[in-house]
Amino acid sequence: FSINIIDTNMNVCYFSVALLTILVFFVSTSYAGEGPCDITNKGGNPCVAAHSTVRALYGSYDGPLYKVTRTSDGMSTDVGVLKAGGFANITTHDSFCSKMDCNISIVYDQSPMRNHLGARHKIVNASQHKIEVGGGTYVYGMWFDPGFGYHVDFTKGVATGNEPESIYAVMSGTRTQPDRSCCFDYGNSENSVYAKNKSMGAGAMEAIYFGKTHWMGNTGDNTTVDGPWVGADLEAGMYYGGGNETRVNPNNKPLTHPFVSLYLRGATDSFALKGGDATKGPFQTMYNGPRPDCKIAQVCARHENATYHPSYQPMHKQGAIILATGGDMSNSALGNFYEGIMVTGVTTDETDDAVQANIVAVGYKNVDLPGYRSDW
Repeated sequence: FSINIIDTNMNVCYFSVALLTILVFFVSTSYAGEGPCDITNKGGNPCVAAHSTVRALYGSYDGPLYKVTRTSDGMSTDVGVLKAGGFANITTHDSFCSKMDCNISIVYDQSPMRNHLGARHKIVNASQHKIEVGGGTYVYGMWFDPGFGYHVDFTKGVATGNEPESIYAVMSGTRTQPDRSCCFDYGNSENSVYAKNKSMGAGAMEAIYFGKTHWMGNTGDNTTVDGPWVGADLEAGMYYGGGNETRVNPNNKPLTHPFVSLYLRGATDSFALKGGDATKGPFQTMYNGPRPDCKIAQVCARHENATYHPSYQPMHKQGAIILATGGDMSNSALGNFYEGIMVTGVTTDETDDAVQANIVAVGYKNVDLPGYRSDW
């Protein structure tokens, strides 16, 4: 369209600012439509967990994303979305947490299973990690230091035993622990009440692990840079491959992007790992094959007794959910978390590619703002 300038410069400037405001508002509130849980559901893999402080993970979701609690007076409020299927409403967050004294006390499960994440260790400051999405909308990610973590013990719909499942997450590839500290995870874990915060042995977990840990010498490709890699925390070990690549998997390439998209497929007789840049491009398959070989791993005999025989094939998944911590209470890792979903069954490559494209469309971007922690 054309604009005829017929007024004073001041009025033209005013109109331009007004127009810009309208455009920014449109960009900020118009992100909606299909979410990753809609995509997996169409593929026959409904979400049983959907956690994010950034956005709705269903196109129709208009409920709360997370709860913030002020340390000054103990008051709490929920932070929802700008519109159904949209980004977090940062105005609600900032007005309630104006002194930046809020913690994230609950990360709501957007799926019908209501597997909400609460405190297992210390809980993160809600306002320390502001990022940009959608080409101009500010939201908050979760910035984890060692000693912080979330979980839910008693869940609904999450895989147990050797049942299949698939897990996706978006984390940071530039803020990871530089040593063996354990474990920056998202996924299936032991129930801490039943396990008494101890490991239940090989196969009791199936969670995405992301980091640089060389547990028992396990490694991905480190010819150019020493991680981080997408891995599977299967309890008693974090693995970047299985079968003959249980110890070393040269095909698992480091992911050093500011935002990384991660994937773990847990089939009944195998597992797969994928990763990529959460801002562009496709997933890359890092591993697809047999589960870790107990003879190579040399950890499966741990925790064994007369009635319980840990193994990676079959698995012994316990069905709890953890975030930024290990199944056995290990909480010395660090990292950032933006979104994650857990679904039933084994997803197809077509579904995975569609989820990755949906993540890329979010437009994740770090920002450098005074008073906030930026992950460059």
